[in-house]
Amino acid sequence: MMIGELAERTGTSRRLLRYYEEQRLIVADRRANSYRDYAESCVDRVLQIRGLLDAGLPTRLIRQILPCLDKPRVIHFADATPEMIATLEHELAGMTERIRFLTRNRDAIAEYLEAVRVEH
Repeated sequence: MMIGELAERTGTSRRLLRYYEEQRLIVADRRANSYRDYAESCVDRVLQIRGLLDAGLPTRLIRQILPCLDKPRVIHFADATPEMIATLEHELAGMTERIRFLTRNRDAIAEYLEAVRVEH
């Protein structure tokens, strides 16, 4: 599929898709006219990348763990190095802290809305 279709199917801009390719997160073949040609599997791969980015992982770490992903949201590490484990533990701790912070803010907004609605 061409870049426009991949962008539409994943809700990702063409610019970001080119960036993912530049970062070696996805790969495109080239047609005779030099247009990018993405495999169907790129749809899931882009969604994986977006999910990992949304979770706060940097592209350098995503590039390392992508080969271990066999389908969306399933991660297998048969030969994880101590460095990889330490990096993932650090990222997990950061995600947990962000979740705690977001939960606290969500609860505060919910309480505020409840109080405002009672007044109206």
